[in-house]
Amino acid sequence: MSPVKKVLVIGGGIAGMCSAILLRKSGREVDLVEIDPEWRVYGAGITISGPTLRAFGKVGVLQEIMDQGWCADGCKIALPNGHVVAELPTPRVAGPDVPGGGAILRPVLARILSKATLASGANVRLGVTFTSIRQDARQAHVAFSDGSESSYDLVIGADGVHSKTRQAVMPEAAAPVYTGQGCWRALVPRAPGIDNAHIILGKTVKAGVNPVSQDQMYLFCLETNEQNAFLDPATWQARLTALLEGFTGVVGEIRDNLGPDSQIIYRPLEKLLVPGPWHRGRVVLIGDAVHATTPHLASGAGISVEDAVVLAEELDRPGTLQEVLEVFSARRHARCKLVVESSVRLGELESAGTPEAKEEHGLLMRDTMRKLLEPI
Repeated sequence: MSPVKKVLVIGGGIAGMCSAILLRKSGREVDLVEIDPEWRVYGAGITISGPTLRAFGKVGVLQEIMDQGWCADGCKIALPNGHVVAELPTPRVAGPDVPGGGAILRPVLARILSKATLASGANVRLGVTFTSIRQDARQAHVAFSDGSESSYDLVIGADGVHSKTRQAVMPEAAAPVYTGQGCWRALVPRAPGIDNAHIILGKTVKAGVNPVSQDQMYLFCLETNEQNAFLDPATWQARLTALLEGFTGVVGEIRDNLGPDSQIIYRPLEKLLVPGPWHRGRVVLIGDAVHATTPHLASGAGISVEDAVVLAEELDRPGTLQEVLEVFSARRHARCKLVVESSVRLGELESAGTPEAKEEHGLLMRDTMRKLLEPI
């Protein structure tokens, strides 16, 4: 086992909580700081691929996700009128009794993970972040926004796409880049017959629905916008309604019934892939802090959970900390690059909308998903 006994996790999102849970399983002392004093999570649903379910199994929260979300096999492909033209298989890589995919409400997933984080014995401090990190040969010395200070064998930066940890230890790293697409989401009642993920393909607009519980599902829709302009939330319902104008079937029904309870959310999509290695001294970055991606492969959260799994595995192996962190980056970079670059390319092909683009889109989706089924 590596000589890491005391760890600081910066960021209480999916990657940070999974890291804290896994490192506590090996008996390490873990502090987790989260800048939001209420530990809030925004968003509607999140699709969970089979490989992501497999990773959550390693964390130990798979059964709770299955109980409180919705898991099913297969993904249907449909035309704008809702007519199903194909079904993609979703192999059961998380286990023979675990469906090949699923979805869950983001706040529900956050509640599951936060409960597990606290139960693990991690010391969670809310409304707190770091103000400085100073390193020497033996430890990282961290000053916090509440005036306290402490020293750690390892600091994990899991504070998202606009990571302040990345800015502090890798000031040379490029900033996230807008991809030219935005993603709409809304929460609606689950329609009859919607028992797994459906992707509905318009000419240049891709929509879809996925159950997140027994009685709810979420709508997702990708829109091409050349400029990352601010969209007034007061206009969101009207904008989404107009965007879905060409759809009938289940998406048309959702469009016609959008209202205040639909919890409509819009997010411009950004990409980021920091070249390896992902550590500087005793500080390592994981999740969106080094590989933010778009939702086209439903794998952004998944590769963040995998980061936590792989980092915990490597820390349990013998070697110096620097050796461990180098192996961690080497194990993760190619897989995360595959997700980021393939996801962005899928978005470009959707925006093009030509027959040739659609053919390439199908081949790229198939090949990438097959690679993601491989062990991490």
